[in-house]
Amino acid sequence: MATGKKELVLNAMDHKAVERVPAGFWFHFLDDEIHADAYTHPELEQKVLDGEIRYIEEAQPDFVKIMTDGFFSYPNPVVQKARTAAELAKVQPLPDDHPFFTRQVAYAKEITRRYGSDIATFYNLFCAGTTIKFMQPGTLAEDEAFLAQLVREDKAAVKAAFDVISADLAKLAHRVITEAGVTGIYFSLQNLVGEGADRAVYEEVFAPGEKEILRVANAASPYNILHICGYAGHRNELDWYRDYDAKTINWAAVVEGVSLAEGRRIFPQHALLGGFGNLPEDVLYRGTRAEIEAETERILAAAGRTGVLLGADCTVPRDIDWKHFDWVRGAAGAR
Repeated sequence: MATGKKELVLNAMDHKAVERVPAGFWFHFLDDEIHADAYTHPELEQKVLDGEIRYIEEAQPDFVKIMTDGFFSYPNPVVQKARTAAELAKVQPLPDDHPFFTRQVAYAKEITRRYGSDIATFYNLFCAGTTIKFMQPGTLAEDEAFLAQLVREDKAAVKAAFDVISADLAKLAHRVITEAGVTGIYFSLQNLVGEGADRAVYEEVFAPGEKEILRVANAASPYNILHICGYAGHRNELDWYRDYDAKTINWAAVVEGVSLAEGRRIFPQHALLGGFGNLPEDVLYRGTRAEIEAETERILAAAGRTGVLLGADCTVPRDIDWKHFDWVRGAAGAR
């Protein structure tokens, strides 16, 4: 009897033999996913939910990353106004009944109510550092520089703030798993770049909160995904995340120049997700059926078929032809 999609994905994450390698791809549903505010504009939440449902119904993915367009910010007034490390350190946790928790749990629950018994669902969650960057009005480069400046001002103050924010993010992770019924979280983070942003600083300021979020998520579900984000060409030192406790690792294989096969040497105990580039010039977007099938077979020939899930570096373009996902799945089932 054929394995159901949810069991297929969990088996792949558990390094069990699978009858075909599962595949999943995702994209944003809002035009400005970073600065959109669904807390004050609930119609945006409905737009994302409608888009997610349409995608699941029509594309029939093997698993779903629940997109959180409109929920990227941390709606805490102290964080929203902070321009210095000292101001940021004054942050206090949000109450349990804050919309940051209740609205996101309700949104996730609507998806799992419809599809959770059949499809593995992973709720998108950003680390504290990325959340701070997304709340700034500038370009990604400017927002990265702003975060680096805060760290240079006062590492201890930034870490204190991150501890508070990360505790709320951990609470959200726990609640979407235990209350909304998602399979796990898709936890996105990335290296800090810029002056003074070395590994020692990262491990002192960023890593404790990130590992706490994963610890809480893992206590609620063993099936969580760590996404080392290479969005917009951001480069990361993958080795920094060797000891992060997540069942599955997803990184920007094309951006980093580290294939799934090469990544297995860095993450030998983890299941691996990815393999395809996510940009318009990459084969997943522009390729013919023959080219996409050939790329699928090439990736799997090098990486193997156990402990592997096919996906992309990050979100794919909104206008990608969904048939391309079918071509990947078809080729992933071939022997």
